[in-house]
Amino acid sequence: MSVGEARAAVEGWDLFRTVSSDEESGQIGLTHDESRLNIVLGFTDGALSGVELFGFQDEDAEVRVLLDGLDVFRTPSEDLYEQLAERGHAIEENDLGFDALPELNVILANRSSYQHPVDEEGDPCTTTTFGSRTASERPASRSRRAPWA
Repeated sequence: MSVGEARAAVEGWDLFRTVSSDEESGQIGLTHDESRLNIVLGFTDGALSGVELFGFQDEDAEVRVLLDGLDVFRTPSEDLYEQLAERGHAIEENDLGFDALPELNVILANRSSYQHPVDEEGDPCTTTTFGSRTASERPASRSRRAPWA
């Protein structure tokens, strides 16, 4: 799917507003106004290669992003990772602080400049970024099983 085809498809859904679109950089930025959920569609060589969702800023919005039935943005990170591990998902961590579920080709992170609730160390308590990229687009990582698995 090209940048133009993706932009046309999204506009037809009437759920998201296109906030930026650039054929040259290969990205489309979308927002869901009610929840302020932001999505970036990334393209490599004219084809969709990644989707990133950034946790909504309206915590009361009736929007859910599910991964294996778990609410990615509302389940506390430790609980989310524990439940994913219980369901048999291996978790990989890279040196940049992103966690990946390689068999699902998904990356989770809890880094954000928005004011999400934080723990004692100042890290957001919930996942703030949920993304998927083609294998060639992922940063190098090292495998590990979650410590609670």
